[in-house]
Formats: sequence, structure tokens, C-alpha cells
Amino acid sequence: MAKNDDNLLKKIVSHSKEYGFIFPSSEIYDGLAATYDYGQNGVELKNNIKQYWWKAMVQMNENIVGIDTAIFMHPTTWKASGHVDAFNDPLIDNKDSKKRYRADVLVEDHIAKIEGKINKEVTKAAKRFGDAFNEEEFVSTNGRVVGYKEKISSIEKRMQEVVDTQNYDDFKKLIEDLDISCPVSGSKNWTDVRQFNLMFSTELGSVAGDASTIYLRPETAQGIFVNYLNVQKSGRMKLPFGIAQIGKAFRNEIIARQFIFRMREFEQMEMQFFVKPGDELDWYEKWKEKRMKWHKALGLGENSYRFHDHLNMAHYANAATDIEYDFPMGFKELEGIHSRTDFDLTAHENHSGKKLQFFDPQENKNYVPYVVETSIGLDRMFLAVLSAAYNEETLEDGSERIVLNIPPALAPTKVAVLPLTKKDGLPEKARELIDELKFDFTAQYDEKDAIGKRYRRQDAIGTPYSVTIDHQTLEDNTVTIRDRDSMEQVRVAMEEVRTTLEKSTSLTELLRKI
Repeated sequence: MAKNDDNLLKKIVSHSKEYGFIFPSSEIYDGLAATYDYGQNGVELKNNIKQYWWKAMVQMNENIVGIDTAIFMHPTTWKASGHVDAFNDPLIDNKDSKKRYRADVLVEDHIAKIEGKINKEVTKAAKRFGDAFNEEEFVSTNGRVVGYKEKISSIEKRMQEVVDTQNYDDFKKLIEDLDISCPVSGSKNWTDVRQFNLMFSTELGSVAGDASTIYLRPETAQGIFVNYLNVQKSGRMKLPFGIAQIGKAFRNEIIARQFIFRMREFEQMEMQFFVKPGDELDWYEKWKEKRMKWHKALGLGENSYRFHDHLNMAHYANAATDIEYDFPMGFKELEGIHSRTDFDLTAHENHSGKKLQFFDPQENKNYVPYVVETSIGLDRMFLAVLSAAYNEETLEDGSERIVLNIPPALAPTKVAVLPLTKKDGLPEKARELIDELKFDFTAQYDEKDAIGKRYRRQDAIGTPYSVTIDHQTLEDNTVTIRDRDSMEQVRVAMEEVRTTLEKSTSLTELLRKI
């Protein structure tokens, strides 16, 4: 059952700023809507997520390689890909509030409200029946719930039809029939629905005009497709093989919202897997399984993920699903897995006049490979990790702490080294340890305030281990290691600190779970 906790999201936004994870961009100039900067802890967490994805995708697969392509591409690229003609959102304005909305989002939010009613019925029934409650049976037999589900199905069918036909008069009628009002004004005084292209355009060089108009890329995938032949030939790659990339993309979202979930400048981690035509649906199923394993290995919650097959498939796909995560705003798309057929390579062949084919020695013929794509939003992944990690705890002594239970391998700082006092040679001993550890681990030195306060600071940024140097350390070279999650403290020899960190914070151990 999805959560919908605006309060949690507000706390995460506040915590992210206070502890150096995410800042509003250009804040001294009152910010810029839907753009954010990653702070000193945020950039470390972001880089660790990238490393986890890159190692799992490229390092662990002999037939997948990585590239890094330019943000600017020849404008014909976007004509071939369909973005110039088809990369549009249906927009609608409320005449009273003067606010602009995506028509499909208004309808989806309406569906979400009905789903909320279903969740309420399930929650009430679960309380009533206790351990004997069978949710699956209740949802399929309860008259009120069945009615809600039929209503959702009917709305989804109508929306599918208006999207397929691009009949925007019918889209407006759907909004009116559902009695949807403006979230700001409460008014139902709507304009007509019309199209809006999401690509940012700019001028190349100093001369203005159509010939010099180029776009900021709205996705990283096309950089992979136009380099398919370069990589295949230079790497002597044989099907099936993949090309992976991490990079920035830009979309002129009218409704950018929900913190870093939907931004105009964002980062994608994508892999395009080239296969023999006819094999694509088998590989589609394999990549669904592989990618879900990657997510669940992090331990963010076994029931926090679900597959959601696309109601409205993109023009290039013959199969498409999302891995949705249970964010504070409910289940939302985290990663897309698509069987893109041969649409992209064929389109680029047609527009460029270059053959983008593979010679199959077994069949002794050339053909255009099919493609299976996995595409995950890095910023959304960041938000998923923070959402799962943020916890407010009341301790046995009645005190409270805020702790980020970030998976240790992803934590921005792996270890804090804390001298008990600022005198008696303890800081020098602490420096000895940190100077040794920093070759392999991100480490912080902190000597300010009482040790309890310092522990709380490290809890708040998700540091999995704190090592305290005290007077006994000077006598027998032992230290205290404190575990962030359990708060248990154990005494170990100083030379054992490295072993503990290697075992518990290593990406290697995480990768072994996949």
C-alpha cells in the first residue's frame, strides 16, 4: 500500500539543506524554480550511487561498455528520434488562477485520489479483521473497492484513447466530466488543451536563425545510438552487447515539482542493450529481473518496489514497464525498462544515410539490431535512498535522534574519527588513524563539542561508523567503534578498524548480492 506523506517530504527537504545534501540553486538570488545544487554530502552520496550503478552495469558485465557523449548534438538527431515532432506535453490553463497544468497529470492525480479511497477501505478492513485479513480477496470482492477499481479502469481507458488519437478536445471533456478543479483556485474554468514541446533550444555560434538552432538533449539515449557503430567496430563487440552512459539531460517541464523528483536539469543512468531481432522480449524479461535485484540489494524495503506496465507505450516500444518506488508521495516511476525494437537505429539510418547494422556471421547477413533499454533517474534514486534512510527515533533514555540509515556502501562519509578530548595527545593519535584511512575511505575528523553531540551529527549525515580515540588508546592502541544503526560500541585494536570498514562499507559486498 503506497504512502503519501507530504510531511516526510518536507522534513527531507529541510534536512537536506541543513546537513549539506541539497541546496536550492542560486539561493542568494531567491533561487530558480525546480533547480537544485548538491552540497558536500549530497555530491558524495550521488557519486556513490553512480559507482554502484556503473560497477554493476559495466564492470560486472563483460559485454557492456560505457561511453560519455556530448550534451549538444546535431539537430537532425532529434528529428530522427521523434522529439521534434512528438516530444510534447498536453497543457491546460485555469483561467481564474492563471496556473498552467499538464492535462495528463491532472487526470493521474484524480486517479490517485480514488486509489487513496481504496487504501482507506483496505486499512479499515485490516483493522477490523486483524490476522485473518486477506487483502487480495478483500480487494477483489468488496463492492465499494471493486467499484473504485472499475472507475479507475474506465478513466485510464479514456485517457489512453485521447493520448493515442491526440484528440485534445476529448482531453478537455475528460477533465470536465471528472469534475476536476484547479488545486489553487478550486475553479473549473479551463482553457482548451494544447501541445507544448519540452526541449530547450539555443543558438549555436553567433548567427541567429533556423540553421543554427540546436537543443539541449532531453535524454542521453540518442548519444548511445549515434555511436552504436563506433563502439561496435572499435570494441569488436558481438551481439548481444550493451552501451552504458551517465549524463545530464534537460526538459522544459511546465510542472516541475516534488523536490528533486521532477526537475528541468537532471541526470540519467542509461544502458542500451543491442540484441538479435526476435530475442528482445526474452532480454526484456531478463533485464527486468536484473534491475529489480540491483534495487533490492540495497535493502530499502522489499515491498517498496513494484512493476507498472505502461498504459501508454512510447511510439518506439513493443514492451515497456516502470520500476516504481514508494516515495513519500506514493508509488512513482524510478526506472524505465523498454523494448525499443529497431526504431532508433533505423530512424538514424534513414536520416543520416549511414548503415547502422550488424553483420551476423552465423546467418551470413546484415540486420539492424533491436534494443532493450534500462533508464534510471539518478536524482530520483538519490531521493529514494534519502526517503528510505530518514528516521526519527526516540531512545531508551527518552532523548531523540534523527538518523539517516543510508546503506553503508553509499554513505557520504564512511567513518568519523573522534578524539575524546582536545588535549593529552588524543588529537594527534586520531590524526594518525585518519591519515591512514583516508586513502581508501571518506573520513571526517571532529573534535568540537561533547562526544554525544558529535555522534548525533554523524547520525544525521548517515556515517555508518564513528571511531573514538580515548586515553586507553594511548596505553594499548585500542579504540571504540560505534555502529550508527544499533549504536552499539565495541573495543577493537586500532589495526582492526580498516578490516571492519572494508567488510561493511564495500561496494564489492553489495555487488555480490545482485
